This record gives sequence, structure tokens and C-alpha cells, in this order.
Amino acid sequence: MSCVLGLDIGGANLKAADAGRRAVSRNFDLWRDPGGLSRRLAGLIDEFPPASLLALTMTAELADCFETRAAGVGFVLDAVAEAARGAAVRVWQIGAGFVGPAEARQLPIQTAAANWHALATFAGRFAPQQSALLIDAGSTTTDIIPLQAGAPAAVGATDCERLISGELVYTGVRRTPICAVAPSVLIRGATCPVAAELFATMLDVHLLLGQIEADPENCQTANGKPATVAGAHDRLARMLCCDRTDLSLADARNLATQLAQAQRMQILQALMQVLAARREPPDAVVVSGEGAFLATQIVHRTPALRDLPLIDLTARLSPEMSRAACAHAVAVLAAERYDALINA
Repeated sequence: MSCVLGLDIGGANLKAADAGRRAVSRNFDLWRDPGGLSRRLAGLIDEFPPASLLALTMTAELADCFETRAAGVGFVLDAVAEAARGAAVRVWQIGAGFVGPAEARQLPIQTAAANWHALATFAGRFAPQQSALLIDAGSTTTDIIPLQAGAPAAVGATDCERLISGELVYTGVRRTPICAVAPSVLIRGATCPVAAELFATMLDVHLLLGQIEADPENCQTANGKPATVAGAHDRLARMLCCDRTDLSLADARNLATQLAQAQRMQILQALMQVLAARREPPDAVVVSGEGAFLATQIVHRTPALRDLPLIDLTARLSPEMSRAACAHAVAVLAAERYDALINA
């Protein structure tokens, strides 16, 4: 297979994958260090064999270090060009497929936040003859994308349109603040509002419930301390203005159970909106992303979906590849069009 590397550049994560079985995801807070993007990309690219073609998609343009999305698109394109070291660059664009950097710069809105469309185009091959639904649950957002005969059939194109249609839900399994998921919780028989503060995120919920593995080396948490169960206990306690001395680990896990249910309900509400807008019910469901476990839970709890064939890209590919599914998608799509793209 031709040497293609897919890049999915977000505001908080950089992801790279080839068209085979290898993927790498790295945390990078772009808004804190925009000048470091090209250096970090070069390091990420160096983790793979030399590529003759870089296939790019992005969401980083929405980072608030950029005045406009167009400025963000241009900045990312410049950083990739610097990191590419002579490799050809092709950019996924909604409605056009792959285009060159100049065309991507000329039509920035079609280039911005196009990774969902690339993923849906790739995922359609798993249900090529069917009316299907793709649910991609990531660290920050969840996409609910209708597929028709193997192609994306979304109502919205831009992120704003997709928020309105329910096809984009701004909730994910790591970065979402607790106060954005539920205004209050039950504790010892009483209703307690949660603090409107970034004391904890949904990473802490899923750590406490054992749905995300502890990682002492990862300090991408609300307080900058390790992503461990003990750390999650401390962070979640502060959402009730408590600490570990007056909120037990059992209490914290009870709160986590409530918050996980609230997050599922957020996504379910959007899912029902998407289903209601369809002319026909889906015949299959595809789930992906590092929160595929969350998508699967929702499917099993939804009467309209629970008896349908469930295609889990985590099982079909690998957990790391599913986490970087958009990068893998553009790599595969570009590899399949390699001759045309490299000679364009």
C-alpha cells in the first residue's frame, strides 16, 4: 500500500494513523502554545515511516487563539506544510473530498471541522447497502451521523448546523466539565447543586466507573494531577465543595453513576432528534471513538436500536485506531486515491 499518513488536528489532541493498523494520539493544548504546533506535528510524523502523502483533516481552527475559523485553517495548513518536509499534502473538505492546500485555504468553512465527514465516508463501507447510523464518541464531542447506502446523509454541514440538528453533541468521555452534564446530583437523600467550576471532568466519572483505565502518567485532568481513581475521587468531591474526608469513595462512585446516566441522556436526546428527522429507521449502527463503550451503552438502552446489528470499530480495528478513527479514515481514503492525489 502507498505510504500515506493521516492527520487529524484538533485543539486539544493530535492524532496520526496509517492505512494499516498503526495509530498514535497525543495531547496538545493548541490554544496554550500555537507556535509549537509545527514542532509537535513533526515529532508525531517522525513516529511513522516516511510518508509521501499526508492526508489532513482538522477541528483545531475553532481554538480561541484564532480570531476566525478561516485564520485557524490557514494557521494549521502552514504548520502542516512546515512539518511535512516535502511530502504532498491533501486536505479533506466537505462536499469535495480531497483538495490541495490552496483550495482548502480558499474555502475554509468547507475545510473546517470536516473530520466527521471523512469518518462517515470511511465508516459507510461497513454498511454499504443499508440505512445506518454512526455514533462516534470522543474525548470532547459525540457525532451522530446518518449513513445512506454507505455515504454520509447528515442534515447539517457546519458544526453550528449540526448542533441544531442533534448530529453534534458537545459532550465526550474526557474533557467535558461535570457542570455541563448535570446541574445537580443526589447525595445521601438530598439534592445538591454541583459547583459551576472546572474542578472535575467526565474523565473522572469514567475512571471511577472503570470504563477508562487509570494512567498515572497522564496529567491532562482538571487539576493537572494524575488520571487515577484516587485523583478522580478528589476532583469529583470538589464538585460538591467537599474533599475525600467527607465524601467517601463509595459516595463518589454513586455520583459518577448518576453523572454517567446524565451524559447518556444528553446523547440520547440528540439521538432521538436525529432518528425523528430520518425518513426510515436505520438497519445497523456503527460505533467508534475512545468512548465507543458509551455509544454502545446508549444503543443497548434504546428500543429503536438495541436489536440492530452493531458494528464496533474498536473491535474491527483496535482501541487506539478507533480513538484516532478520523486520522485512519483520511489515510485509507487517500491511499485508495493515491495515484490521482499524488499527481494532482
